[in-house]
Amino acid sequence: MPPRKTTRSSAKSNEHTDADAQHNKESDDEAPLKTGKRKRSTAIKNDVEKKIKNDDAWKASYNHWLMKSEPESRIENGVDVKFGIEDLKALPNQTGCWDGVRNYQARNFMRDMKVDQQAFFYHSNCKVPGIAGLMKIVKEAYVDHTQFVKKDVHYDPSSKADNPKWSMFERMTKRFISLAELKKYHLQHKAKGGPLKDMALFTRARLSVQPLTAEEFDFVLSLENEDPI
Repeated sequence: MPPRKTTRSSAKSNEHTDADAQHNKESDDEAPLKTGKRKRSTAIKNDVEKKIKNDDAWKASYNHWLMKSEPESRIENGVDVKFGIEDLKALPNQTGCWDGVRNYQARNFMRDMKVDQQAFFYHSNCKVPGIAGLMKIVKEAYVDHTQFVKKDVHYDPSSKADNPKWSMFERMTKRFISLAELKKYHLQHKAKGGPLKDMALFTRARLSVQPLTAEEFDFVLSLENEDPI
């Protein structure tokens, strides 16, 4: 939301739930053939270690982002939550904080963001959803103040500390890239292979903050120079 209207992003104009695994360590002198516990414990430990390695490799493959916000007015608890790319562009230094994220997985993605990484500004919950521009991350995760403000639409009475971050508008895309167009490419790539076959916009559609591989980001960005399909 624009300043209070509070902004929902820290980006410059140009236009996360973790699963925890545990296992019980068995003593060396326990007889595995009698109970099978040691074998199970070892198997669980191996699964946990494999998951950690896979998660680390998975995280390393993402260094671009897609961040959703609503460009059309919608009143919630008496507050207009509208915040489109033009609102970000109009802010001082074309910079604002991306607040209001209350999904743990989306929050965790924001915590993984690094300064100077790029993100698509995606217009959601509107007549024609899609990518409107580019942002650049200019500050890493910090406490989202709106969770503590009782009158704020994003107030969370159970929260003590949460970490969103800054981004800034970089530029508008040369043309608006609609969700409908992206879906066509996704279906094509899913059937025949291509960079958008596993795009989070379709496999994790509900997340307001989504990771993108460099291949996904570059392909989507290239569409601004192409005619819509």
